[in-house]
Amino acid sequence: MILDRELAKLYGVSAKVLNQAVKRNARRFPDDFMYQLTLQEVRDSRSQFVTLKRGQNIKYLPYVFTEQGVAMLSSILNSNRAIAVNILIMRAFVKLREVMSAHKELAYKLKELEARVAGHDTDIQDIFEAIRQLIGLPNERRKITGFTPK
Repeated sequence: MILDRELAKLYGVSAKVLNQAVKRNARRFPDDFMYQLTLQEVRDSRSQFVTLKRGQNIKYLPYVFTEQGVAMLSSILNSNRAIAVNILIMRAFVKLREVMSAHKELAYKLKELEARVAGHDTDIQDIFEAIRQLIGLPNERRKITGFTPK
């Protein structure tokens, strides 16, 4: 999800111009494409974004665009820069989805491996013990003797 002001910077327009274009085409932006933050959400996010100077207030609550909303913006913002930026943003979303998918697959494989190996701990320890005996390693670690400073 991307804030309207961040998209506006990327597209090289003001947030006001971007939001006006969206409002003129409101039917293209259902709630799952774009939504407006609440005042509490804005207050909570101030520390995460840029904080306003003392005495400044937010005049308009910002909009947040989902991946589908960003894709829809390309149909209403028709400048060359808007098209180029939109392509880059969509590629970033695709890459993010690929990374998330790979992460889920890796987590699944790790869990599967853990399930296969669970219960084999004692068997593995027995194998290590047998290897130690075969190569003549002592069974226990030697205790260090002598003075050790605290």
